[in-house]
Amino acid sequence: MTDKKYRILISGGGTGGHIFPALSIANALRRRVDCEILFVGAENRMEMEKVPAAGYKIIGLPVAGFNRKNLLKNFSVLLKLRKSISKARGIIRDFKPDIAIGVGGYASGPTLKAAQKAGIPTLLQEQNSYAGVTNKLLAAKADRICTAYEGMERFFPADKIILTGNPVRKNLVEAKANVREARKSFGLDPDKTTLLVVGGSLGARTLNETLEECISKLAAAGIQVIWQTGKFFGNRAEEAAKGLEGVVVTQFIADMAEAYAAASFVVSRAGAGSISELELLGKACILVPSPNVAEDHQTKNAQALEKNGAAILVPDAEARKILPATTLNLASDPERIKSMAEACGRMALPDSDEIIVDEVLKIIEK
Repeated sequence: MTDKKYRILISGGGTGGHIFPALSIANALRRRVDCEILFVGAENRMEMEKVPAAGYKIIGLPVAGFNRKNLLKNFSVLLKLRKSISKARGIIRDFKPDIAIGVGGYASGPTLKAAQKAGIPTLLQEQNSYAGVTNKLLAAKADRICTAYEGMERFFPADKIILTGNPVRKNLVEAKANVREARKSFGLDPDKTTLLVVGGSLGARTLNETLEECISKLAAAGIQVIWQTGKFFGNRAEEAAKGLEGVVVTQFIADMAEAYAAASFVVSRAGAGSISELELLGKACILVPSPNVAEDHQTKNAQALEKNGAAILVPDAEARKILPATTLNLASDPERIKSMAEACGRMALPDSDEIIVDEVLKIIEK
């Protein structure tokens, strides 16, 4: 270990699934070494708000995703890509990083490509069980590729892969919330089976509309529900839950550790970040993969859990038809909830942020 102040560039974003791991890595680096950290994100994406809120500097690129349905609309995308490549080169030249870390998302492509061309070492973090296009393109020249699932040799050079898991928010893992107290904090009966439904900060339309139709049936069966709607569905959910006992409707949950602790089981999308949290906390879950993601990677994430008996996979297109009965069946089977929770916990890879930082420091110090 030297006394040098390391200069570390972290790039990527677009979704919480990319941003939270990036921030976890940055926080672990800050705890362990003297370093200056610069983020590079995509203009008008959520990292431009979340990263400064976490206390880090970020520069935005005008990069955008390709429109696969209407190829004519990609002319402006190509122009933005050219501008982004040029701007990324300037950032690398001015900041002179010791290493560039890519977490996936639009910005990481031009940024890490520019770093590789300048001879800067690079580390990729792939959250999903099915590799994203950007990371696949960058893999050949990357020094290390940190993955969350086994079998990623299908996408990356085997000698560069290290299985690290996905970093998750430290407060979730460190919280020691008590089940009974957690339920009481939501105004719920501490002894009743409790379902947590989460669709991310924007919500998940399929989950919300399915719950809207079946919430009274769940309440009638004695199941308590904590329903996180996201910001676009609040009024409809409140209307559907009006007068029902044991149903908590909220657009946003500030204390997710408390919500997870209160839950007997969880209904969720299958983003990499959510799955890593469920694994680390050992939660039985019903996963409804979003159909609106590249390469359908959420389905592949969910299949990895289902194969191990840790989750039930419900396809988005069938959710309205089968999710209510699937939920009622699981709620009435505490033994299955217990065995699924244990299976989910066995898939966890703890201390991912620290393991990734070990790799970062090995590369820099080499």
